[in-house]
Amino acid sequence: MEIGGALIGLGNPGIQYAATRHNLGFLTLEAFLKTMSKEYRIDQISASKFNGISFKLAYKNCDWICAFPQTFMNLSGDCVQPLLAWYKIAPENLFVIHDELDLTPGRIQLKKGGGNAGHNGLKSISQRLGTQDYYRLRMGIGRPKDSAQVSSYVLGGFGQDKEAIEQAIEHGVQAIKTILELGPAKAMNTINAKKKD
Repeated sequence: MEIGGALIGLGNPGIQYAATRHNLGFLTLEAFLKTMSKEYRIDQISASKFNGISFKLAYKNCDWICAFPQTFMNLSGDCVQPLLAWYKIAPENLFVIHDELDLTPGRIQLKKGGGNAGHNGLKSISQRLGTQDYYRLRMGIGRPKDSAQVSSYVLGGFGQDKEAIEQAIEHGVQAIKTILELGPAKAMNTINAKKKD
């Protein structure tokens, strides 16, 4: 079967990071695979190759490669670049799911290309691929009032935003399904048209 593209959830490996804002990419892709497994075949490809845990999702007429980098966030590209090279996936068929400081908690947005907005995971991927021309599913976490606290904020728990973030994960799962179903251009209109509840 031909490969439709790659879905990459960003986060930090290790139990201490599991339920943090910075791991929203991991959590969303995990929830997506769990939902899809009820209807579609998902095979684990590898637990360590390409510096990540990767799966193959057989969706309709395509295989989708799904991966969770097991490097730390700032080295995410060390998983993504070899994975794309191995499966001959072009960057325009790459979808990176990540936490986004510039969107309020609960908001999600699909965009293609653009800067990395200080996100070390995106920075690493863009550097290794030599391009920023790939899709990002941005999962809003909001910003702390004090910019000096960004690091402890993203590595902290959900706090008062727990409900909004959990809702965003559900919307994120739906958004990934929409991307697979309609293709990114049409999906972008659908996903980005949704207002915050």
